[in-house]
Amino acid sequence: MEVAFYNKQGKRSELDFSAHFILRDGQPKVREVRKKVDLSFINAESVQLTVQDIDVLYGDMLMKESQTAHFNDSKEPEHIEMHFTLAGEGHLNNHADGKKYPFSSNQQNIHYVPHFVGTIQYDEGAFHKFFEVRLAKRFFLSLAEDSSPALMDFAGKVVDNTAISINMQNLPISFAMHQCIHEIMHMQVDEGLKRMFLQSKCIELLTLQAQAYEHAAGKAVQTCKTRYDKERIYFARDYLVDHAACPPSLTELARIAGLNEFKLKKGFKEVFDTSVFGYLSDFRLNKARNGLLSGAVAIKEVAEQMGYSSVQHFTRAFKKKFGMPPGRV
Repeated sequence: MEVAFYNKQGKRSELDFSAHFILRDGQPKVREVRKKVDLSFINAESVQLTVQDIDVLYGDMLMKESQTAHFNDSKEPEHIEMHFTLAGEGHLNNHADGKKYPFSSNQQNIHYVPHFVGTIQYDEGAFHKFFEVRLAKRFFLSLAEDSSPALMDFAGKVVDNTAISINMQNLPISFAMHQCIHEIMHMQVDEGLKRMFLQSKCIELLTLQAQAYEHAAGKAVQTCKTRYDKERIYFARDYLVDHAACPPSLTELARIAGLNEFKLKKGFKEVFDTSVFGYLSDFRLNKARNGLLSGAVAIKEVAEQMGYSSVQHFTRAFKKKFGMPPGRV
């Protein structure tokens, strides 16, 4: 994708964010390209992972002065974009069709935009962190066939070459999505298995997104309507994981976050698509699994660090989530 930045004085600077996901059939390995940019107006790092029909791009950027970015993807092959905003907010303006695509921290959506020529405004001091999966159009359509109603309806619009997002409103990035993204960013598999791993994880992410949008169809009225409410929910989440070994009660967490229990429970479910202690359980078990995979800690030590009352309790919870006891990791 061609990207040109313009500051307030109209000075132009270009950066290259090209997509490479259409590789020849039989490409045996994952192609990896890392870029680092340190200019007067931006610090940015990006990683691009590519296999046949799949392109993963993630990174972060810090704008040191106000900039307007102009995007042009007319030279790229058609694709479906699974977008995850990990930090930052704003919106893209597509001049080709007059549509706007908003994004904000911890939100995700799936987009199909046949032609994108537009802009985005980055404020001075703004930090952005993103993760994208681009699927070749024909590959996505093969995945969407006979899948969920939401995904099939979206695929029908793609076949008609209609610019569309799978949902008008972005949805939260669930814990399972965050974990999947983390595993892609920190692949811990042998070189020969990276292609299979990346393909399977990208399909897993698509499945999680499709499932989230199916569930959203029957969702009740939102509890967290203001930015303040959402900030309090994020504060509660951060406090919870910081004290994962000795977590507060629901009443204590609500008081610490400055919310009533009802708003905490409902708001947490809206923002993170799970309950307060469901999130804590997932966090503790995934952190324990990562610790065991690294080989740095023993099972008993991990169980104690994560606040489990006994190794037996930890083992039961671990086996329920991952389908195997911690000793077999």
